[in-house]
Amino acid sequence: MDVLALLGHGFTVVLTPTNLMFCLIGALLGTLIGVLPGLGPVATISLLLPTTFALEPTTAIIMLAGIYYGAQYGGSTTAILVNIPGESTSVVTALDGYKMAQQGRAGEALAIAAIGSFIAGCFGTLVIVLAGPPLAGIAQRFASPEYFSLMVLGLISAIVLANGSVIRAIAMILLGLLIGVVGIDVNSGQQRLTFGTSQLYDGVSFVAMAMGLFGVAEVICNLEQGIQRGLNAGRIGSIWPSWAVMKGVRWAIARGTLLGTAFGILPGGGATVAAFSAYALEKRVAKDPTRFGRGAPEGVAAPESANNAAAQTSFVPLLTLGIPTSATMALMVGALILHGITPGPTVLTRQPDLFWGLIASMFVGNVMLVIINLPMIGLWVRLLLVPYRLLFLLILVISAIGIYSVSNSPFDLYLTIGFGILGYLLRKLDAEPAPLLMGFVLGPMLEENFRRSLIISRGDMMVFLERPISLALLVLSVALLISVAMPAIRRRREEVFQE
Repeated sequence: MDVLALLGHGFTVVLTPTNLMFCLIGALLGTLIGVLPGLGPVATISLLLPTTFALEPTTAIIMLAGIYYGAQYGGSTTAILVNIPGESTSVVTALDGYKMAQQGRAGEALAIAAIGSFIAGCFGTLVIVLAGPPLAGIAQRFASPEYFSLMVLGLISAIVLANGSVIRAIAMILLGLLIGVVGIDVNSGQQRLTFGTSQLYDGVSFVAMAMGLFGVAEVICNLEQGIQRGLNAGRIGSIWPSWAVMKGVRWAIARGTLLGTAFGILPGGGATVAAFSAYALEKRVAKDPTRFGRGAPEGVAAPESANNAAAQTSFVPLLTLGIPTSATMALMVGALILHGITPGPTVLTRQPDLFWGLIASMFVGNVMLVIINLPMIGLWVRLLLVPYRLLFLLILVISAIGIYSVSNSPFDLYLTIGFGILGYLLRKLDAEPAPLLMGFVLGPMLEENFRRSLIISRGDMMVFLERPISLALLVLSVALLISVAMPAIRRRREEVFQE
């Protein structure tokens, strides 16, 4: 009953005119960047971080969250209609969704995607409601050793589930940890890796790094590729699928929702991995796997349900433990820190308006997205006619203005350009930048809890093994690291990512 009362309080927070407006703005922007290939939620959120300084923390997080889960909806529209996935999570949706569109069943595919997304999104939000307070209560009993071990687990999970080479993922984590120590050490007062530059005394700007690695680098890569687009969607047809079709996809939606919920909570998982895994699972359990890739409705329902469930439940470890499970959640951690809020279990007790307001906004946002996506399909597809040379120029100008407005420092602009070039080079080397950002965000907290643990134990390293929860987390971390080194598991992992 207490949970229902607190959720009711969350609705009073989100239903204020300002928060409702920014929830709608987030949903609209999320749909927009989902429709337009080449950006994605990570790049967009990193570009919009400076604009949130003028907003209240609750309002800012509601808008940024709306962008994230809104992108999962928007990406499916162009994937189905014109075979252009607007978001990485919609790549598998295009396999069967576009085939359905070619068969004159585009409206049916869009409705299945929207209904599956809505059900999964609401279920994922319900998981946050039920699991959030108990997890936060457990986390409040954590001391520094437990937090250190938890962050080790988060970093190792990011390595295991990162796309591509494990060695490159480890290198990215280490690079992120290295960049994270730049600045003045709070304990000794010594300068670390500042090279005598006063602008680095407070560390590397999170906003500049995120904008460069994901925003500027994404623009450079897309300009180089020269995306070709064409509107050959044809007739959309009836929006509402028949009862027989919905009955056939109900278990695909259920399996995708449950799988996405698990991947969202798991460190290093996220919506993209959930979508691919859900599609692979449907092919395995199907009586006739040859239907997939030829217009199977289950091939649309499962990945769309999975990516939306994962997008919602990824907020569970963020809000309760302060641990990001993906690059997007790492940006959310950065946004909270920029507003002076420490992510973790204290958010529930010290910032109840933010916690419950964000959860309530997800229910409201999912309803908004269904209304936005289905009736406005024609408008979203026409946006593909916008020339990319104009779109990307506008993005770069807005980014430059935003990054300069944060600190009024030209040095941050140079940092953004530098990280943009670094992000472009990393993509050329097939090195995913997401683990780098995870290392950068978790690195300072990892170091702080490690040093605090040693101070409490007077230098005794056994403090991490003497506490049962800390020991269990470390054992799980080692098991994950050993498992990915095993030839059979490594080979299977590479096959999954290649597929």
